[in-house]
Amino acid sequence: MLKLGIPVLGVTDIPRAVAFWTQALDLVATAEWESETWRTLDHADGRGRALGLMHSASPAEPRPRLHLDLFTETTEEQRTEVRRLISLGARAVDWDLYPPDPDFVVLADPDGNLFCVVDLSRAPSGSNRPPT
Repeated sequence: MLKLGIPVLGVTDIPRAVAFWTQALDLVATAEWESETWRTLDHADGRGRALGLMHSASPAEPRPRLHLDLFTETTEEQRTEVRRLISLGARAVDWDLYPPDPDFVVLADPDGNLFCVVDLSRAPSGSNRPPT
């Protein structure tokens, strides 16, 4: 039986990616499968694997078909997290595909991999979410 594993990001600089993503998402780098071309990042609270970082010589895609969505609960939290992520090395992306009044902000990690910071209070399904 197959199980979904973890998302894997291709990066050109493993140590830089480890520094960014561990700080961005409160993850910890582990020795599991560690090599010059791979790092596994786990949840800091011990819940297990969260993200894989794999060395890649190819450039990041300008319009990736697959990307990470990072969730926030409010618009203010979204603004705060976007500022924090930029201070860690992410950059704002001039995204020409934003819909009117978007609930997400497109950023790029230090390797250029695109990801979104989504305000769930404004997401299309935000009003239909089960209570947490």
